Amino acid sequence: MTDPILFIPGILCDARIFLPQIVHLGVKHAIHIAVPGTGETVEQMAERVLAHAPARFALVGCGLGGDIALDILRRDLDRVTRVALISTDPLAEAPTNAAAREARIVAAKSGRLKEAILQEYPPEAFAQSPWRADIMALMQDMGLTLGEGVFMRQSRASQRRPDQQKTLRRAMLPVLVIAGQSDPITPVRRQDFTSALAPYGKLVVIPDAGHLPTLEQPEAVTAALEEFLNGPLMLRSVKPKPA
Repeated sequence: MTDPILFIPGILCDARIFLPQIVHLGVKHAIHIAVPGTGETVEQMAERVLAHAPARFALVGCGLGGDIALDILRRDLDRVTRVALISTDPLAEAPTNAAAREARIVAAKSGRLKEAILQEYPPEAFAQSPWRADIMALMQDMGLTLGEGVFMRQSRASQRRPDQQKTLRRAMLPVLVIAGQSDPITPVRRQDFTSALAPYGKLVVIPDAGHLPTLEQPEAVTAALEEFLNGPLMLRSVKPKPA
């Protein structure tokens, strides 16, 4: 029997960020979506997701969704069969990035949510392509639908996200890291570091993609996820990498 898949979108994203993958993978897998709209921290968001998750599941997180996925591993590793992290940084947010995020929070509070969304996902966040404008329009639509309250809670959670290096080192399960080759927000070098932390980590770099490869190169991401989900499970008796 195939595992159900729990998808967790990133900041100001809903299920549409994974739509191409959901359509394809949903043929063989039960699909669950957990949009992190409540909770003030990554830990609180992870707790809420787990409360409504299947008994055992495969996990796919993008951006903030990847941060929440890592905290789920920290809390209840035995319920997760494998995890895919897309555009995810396992380190605590750098002070300079937290300060820039604060400016976006202020903009949203001041009634300038459209501006905050554009700052969160500027054109350069995505690889140049004929559909970049369509992706940016979708980001605006998802962001405005979720609203400023969700944006501020998600932004605060990102500012306070915990360092999850130890979690990855102890993760005795298959870990797939998917990185857009041109991602300026979470560069390939950082995501290569992420995959190296996990005992069973694997990095897949998606050409001609930036921070949201699920939308920029959906077929390549879907193929990587399908291969990963069909791969073997790992024995969990292997010693984790030293902290």
